[in-house]
Parts: sequence; structure tokens; C-alpha cells
Amino acid sequence: MATAAAAGWLPSPPMNAAGDPEPGGATTGPESGLVDSFPDAPEYGRSLPTFCANLLVRDPRMSADFYRVVLGAVVRYADPDFAAIEVSGIPIMLHADTSYGEHPWFPELRDGIRRGLGAELRLFGLDPDPVAVAAAAHGGSVLQPAQDKPHGWRETIIADPDGYTWAVGTALPDGEEPG
Repeated sequence: MATAAAAGWLPSPPMNAAGDPEPGGATTGPESGLVDSFPDAPEYGRSLPTFCANLLVRDPRMSADFYRVVLGAVVRYADPDFAAIEVSGIPIMLHADTSYGEHPWFPELRDGIRRGLGAELRLFGLDPDPVAVAAAAHGGSVLQPAQDKPHGWRETIIADPDGYTWAVGTALPDGEEPG
């Protein structure tokens, strides 16, 4: 099945007479961290792999930027209601809480109940030390500083600004005992 990146992206966001993105609309281009325009919803939906993630967030653009800076995500699209990113090639959708306005979860989202409790997203292959520094500097929190673990990773555990927990790390060299 094609990934979102391979599927090709279609129309650009609405532009004003000066050629700038409309206020409140999506922005693209190198300065925004966005690389693509967004396809129509059915095309995007059909392009997704067998497994991907959807996180409900307060501000999809802010979250997309956090993931871009902290985890090296590729931001494919971002607007006030939705963002499409890829972390290590895995598509992740970011929906604004308001897009779940009719969903049974909405009252808890609106009231700020902790998100993602009981789930930990794991990302292998990024140096945990700079990830922890970047997370703290960009609105996240460091739940566990980078350290060598008995399961053979050097990892940090961070929370994004919405509270989703990520364990990020690399393999310890063969034969190296966890500290």
C-alpha cells in the first residue's frame, strides 16, 4: 500500500491576492516546515498504511511544529483543524479536539483530562539526549532524562505539549552494560 508521501499531494491552500496563504488556513513552503499541499480526504485516507496513529490535540499546527523540531517529523500539511505528519516514515494524523465535537470523548477533551494515559509511543533511532533538551525547550516535558536501560536502549521519555508520552532512544552498543 502506498504511503501518504508516495501518493502525491494535490491542491495548495487558499491564497489571498498577494499570493500569501489566507489567515487561519494552511501554510506551505520551507519557512513553514511544510513540504506538501494536502490531497482530498478520500485520497489521503486510501493512501494510509495498515497501521498509523491519530492523536487528538488542542492545536494541530503547534503539535506538528513540536514534532518537527523535537522528533524530526516531516510536516505534510497543517491547518487549525488537522495536520498530517510523518515520524520516521510513519503517518500520524493530528486532529483538533473540536473535530470530535460530537464524539463521546469531547467533554473530557474540552475539560483537559490527561491524554494518552496508558499508551507509550516508542521511537527507535533518535539520540535521546538532544531529544530531551528539545522537548523541554519547545513546550514538552521530560518525564525521564536520557539514561541507559536494562532492555538495551539508551532512552528518554518525554511528553508533548498535549501530554502524549514518547520513549525515544537508540540501541546500546553490543556488549555494553546498561548503567
